[in-house]
Amino acid sequence: MPEVVVYLLEGRSLEQKRGLVKDITQAVVKNAGTNADQVTVSLVETPRTSKAKGGVLFSEMAPR
Repeated sequence: MPEVVVYLLEGRSLEQKRGLVKDITQAVVKNAGTNADQVTVSLVETPRTSKAKGGVLFSEMAPR
């Protein structure tokens, strides 16, 4: 029973999350010799005020 944990900043739409977990599941099925019912994908979302890169909070970075 493969389990994949993805850490990402909050803010993606439900549709984006659906696509992400579907694609991850398909990749695990293809490469790990299992079936989709056995794959668990967890999305762990972090607020931009609670994550930093280079000593700067993501909430304080200029938009890309």
